[in-house]
Amino acid sequence: MSDYLKRLNKFLSEAGYCSRREADRLIDAGRVTINDAVPEMGTKVAPEDVVKVDGEIIGERKKDFTYLAFNKPVGIVCTTDTRVEKDNIIDFIGYHKRIFPIGRLDKPSEGLILLTDDGDIVNKILRASNNHEKEYIVTVDRPISQTFIERMSGGIYIKELEQKTKKCKVRRIDKYTFSIILTQGLNRQIRRMCDYLNYEVLTLKRIRIMNIELDVPVGKYRELTKDEFKKLSDLISDSKKTFEERRETPRRQRR
Repeated sequence: MSDYLKRLNKFLSEAGYCSRREADRLIDAGRVTINDAVPEMGTKVAPEDVVKVDGEIIGERKKDFTYLAFNKPVGIVCTTDTRVEKDNIIDFIGYHKRIFPIGRLDKPSEGLILLTDDGDIVNKILRASNNHEKEYIVTVDRPISQTFIERMSGGIYIKELEQKTKKCKVRRIDKYTFSIILTQGLNRQIRRMCDYLNYEVLTLKRIRIMNIELDVPVGKYRELTKDEFKKLSDLISDSKKTFEERRETPRRQRR
C-alpha cells in the first residue's frame, strides 16, 4: 500500500493546483483537508483519499498544462493570494485557468516571469543547485567601476540572509547599466548586492529565464512555443525536484 502513497504537497503540485512551496503554506495554514480532516505537514495521500483546498476537491494530475511567458510591469506583486494584495499578478493577467508564477520578481522590478498550472516543474526551474540561468538588465545611480563588476561577479555576502551569493556573470553595458546572469534567486538579491557596494538600483528588468527570452510588451503574455517547451524540458530533465526530496525528515520548529 505504501507504494501508492504520495506526499500531500506533491499531490497538490502534480494536480496543477500550486507549487510545492505554496502547498506547504496552505497545509500549514490549515486550508487543506484529507477526508475532511486537517492533516499534519508531511502527511501522505492514498488513491482513495479526498483532498480539498478551501473546500474545493482537488483531482488527479491534469494533462493539458499551461505555460505562459509574461512581461510583468513595475508595481505588480507576484503572489497568488488575491485576498491580500490588490495589485497581484493573478488578477492583473485575468487568465481563464488557475495559474501561479514560477518564482518571483519584486514589486519595483519588471520583466519576464513564467506562469503555469504545472506545480511539478516549478522547483526544477527554481532550485539554485540546478544552475539554471536568469538574466537581468540593471541601471544604477552612479558610474559602474571595474571593481564593481569584479566584486559582483565574485559573490557578495548578504548579511540579512547570512550567506554569500554564488559567482555570476556580470557585464558593463554603459556608464550606468550592466547585465547580470544568476543561477540562484535569493530575496531581493541584486538590490542587496548593489546596496552592499553602495549603489542604488534604479531599474531592474529580467530579460531571460533559461532558454525563454522576453519578447512581449509590458503587461502582455504569450504561451510558450512547442520548441521552447521542448528545450526547457530538456534543460530540466536532470534537475532535482527539490523541496520534498530535501525534506523527508520532519520540519524543524520555527524560530
